[in-house]
Amino acid sequence: MFLTISTTGTPERPATDLGYLLHKHPDNAQTFSTSYGTAHVLYPEASAERCTAALLLEVDAVALVRRGKGKGRGGAPDAALAQYVNDRPYAASSLLAVALSAVFSSAMKGQCRAKPELPDQARPLSIEVPALPARGGADLVRKLFEPLGWTVTAEPVALDSEFPDWGDSRYVRLVLESDTLTLAEALRHLYVLLPVLDDAKHYWVAPDEVDKLLRAGEGWLPAHPEQKLITSRYLSRRWSLTREAMERLELVRLAEADDSDVEEIDNAVEDETETEEKPTSLSVQRRDAIIAALKTSGSARVLDLGCGQGQLVQALLKDPAFTEIVGVDVSMRALTIASRRLKLDRLGERQASRVKLLQGSLAYTDKRLKGYDAAVLCEVVEHLDLPRLPALEYAVFGAARPRTVLVTTPNVEYNVRWESLPAGHSRHSDHRFEWTRGEFRAWAHAVAERHGYQAEFVAVGPDDPEVGPPTQMAVFTMKTDTTDRTVNEKEAKAA
Repeated sequence: MFLTISTTGTPERPATDLGYLLHKHPDNAQTFSTSYGTAHVLYPEASAERCTAALLLEVDAVALVRRGKGKGRGGAPDAALAQYVNDRPYAASSLLAVALSAVFSSAMKGQCRAKPELPDQARPLSIEVPALPARGGADLVRKLFEPLGWTVTAEPVALDSEFPDWGDSRYVRLVLESDTLTLAEALRHLYVLLPVLDDAKHYWVAPDEVDKLLRAGEGWLPAHPEQKLITSRYLSRRWSLTREAMERLELVRLAEADDSDVEEIDNAVEDETETEEKPTSLSVQRRDAIIAALKTSGSARVLDLGCGQGQLVQALLKDPAFTEIVGVDVSMRALTIASRRLKLDRLGERQASRVKLLQGSLAYTDKRLKGYDAAVLCEVVEHLDLPRLPALEYAVFGAARPRTVLVTTPNVEYNVRWESLPAGHSRHSDHRFEWTRGEFRAWAHAVAERHGYQAEFVAVGPDDPEVGPPTQMAVFTMKTDTTDRTVNEKEAKAA
């Protein structure tokens, strides 16, 4: 990755002042170690009339993969390969922005001990990035930089110069020119907008990224016409972080309009109180969605397959509409905990008659599971190795054959919205796989087709317009003609 910063000067204000501002001597070539490679700073030219500083970043692709534990999201093999085959060594991205912050940190802050008067002086600046990914094209580049006082040249780079009919790539050659900005302002613009244009951060976006964005965007981001897009892309579209940043930016705008401090504006609540409503957890939303689907289906006798510690059984037991509830799990320890949770030894006779806990494996057919209205597989399938799914499929849909089957599983696409989940990790260490919405629907439709069911899908949790809900649920309903055929076969055998 390569970037140059040039300035012109006069004998009174020599261009070599750039060396003081960057804290890098023009006569020396310097090397710095960064988290993802090695950064080099050198000066191709340095005179009183013109001075150019160049930043070259050599990305260590192997170190980058090791930091991500060598996996793509959900461990998908194509994503893992993409860790090695990509444009990172060549195209400016969030990694170059990180290098800018690390190598020119004092310049970004507007600090210069040797000549403290320099950081506040605007100077002629020309910044060139030979290869810049621009998701949105040259038009978006201009929309981002021109409101900040830059004259923008964004030349699309052809996919292949020998084959012009192939059209342009998503890369541009960028030249920014201005004589009204300070160097600190210019570096802060680049620090924020390089990853925005790339639209892909190559490191984990933690909550402190909001503070970094607001620091770098001070003085220009609150009034930028593309503020929402910048904020969303910089924070990798993590909705909670984006919402927090937008709220804080609005406070800054209001404070500036009122000529007040942000603290004076944001004084409605002194401290958090215990009366504040807490957001409903995803596990509760999941159980509520399951119970609603069971009631819609008219089910009264329900199997909770893979019941674990009995949370769903407990919720079902509170509703008299469910006359018989059977929890099944292979783990005797989990069933013991479920029994304690349900207080089975202290239940009245009527309540006790409604619930039963059984030890059993879902990989085998079990005649005890036949004849029920509905079966629930809540966050179960992802704990099985993929080659064992056909056995579970037959045991539930082929042998037990309840009228309704509910299956919930994580949506791996939503993982990018979890701030606390490192990139490339599954939500649980025991998950053998996590499906995209397309993969889950393909599996569900195939199962339904093989066993005479029809499948519908329900979003559980906030349904993100880009990556969908955190949990996806399939509602399998046995087709009427299949039910009639099964009954007729039984009657024929009895006769």
